[in-house]
Amino acid sequence: MEEEADGVRLMKDMPELDALLEKALEHNIFGTKMRSVILKANPEAIAKIVEQQFAVAKKVCSYGLVPIIEPEVDIHIPDKAEAEEILLAEFKKALEKVDKPIMFKLTLPTKANLYKELMENEHVVRVVALSGGYSREESNRLLRQNEGVIASFSRAFTEGLHVKQTAEEFDGMMLDSVKSIAEASAV
Repeated sequence: MEEEADGVRLMKDMPELDALLEKALEHNIFGTKMRSVILKANPEAIAKIVEQQFAVAKKVCSYGLVPIIEPEVDIHIPDKAEAEEILLAEFKKALEKVDKPIMFKLTLPTKANLYKELMENEHVVRVVALSGGYSREESNRLLRQNEGVIASFSRAFTEGLHVKQTAEEFDGMMLDSVKSIAEASAV
């Protein structure tokens, strides 16, 4: 990603994107994500993120792959809820021009079911949640409040794992993690 500017971190240019997408096709890959970060509820900067995400999504679609649009909203910013509302408004505008399947991978929103209307769009395959630095317990609590959204957690999924665990401890913790996240996704 680029350095922070105007409260966002845009993706860097990807001159080798075409070659990577060709390689993805060779390996029967379903799709690919594009990650950027929102650090402030700046409407112009958030619009730039969405514009960039959807431009790359269009390229990914042109290869028959499914783009996973992922502008992460930092969970620690004081205007997180406002940033999410701006992001949703920009998504709705961008979706008017979409005619291929896409996915969203989004930070669990402050307002429950904020992204529900995205799931109703005929071109949206799925909305998945990223934990964004919330603990597994908090991620699961927030996930339960968002009907139809399923987990795509990394940080929350691996929480508590460490190199000094025995195989049994590791397996047990992984099983507990999978169970709790699957239950929270079943809402």
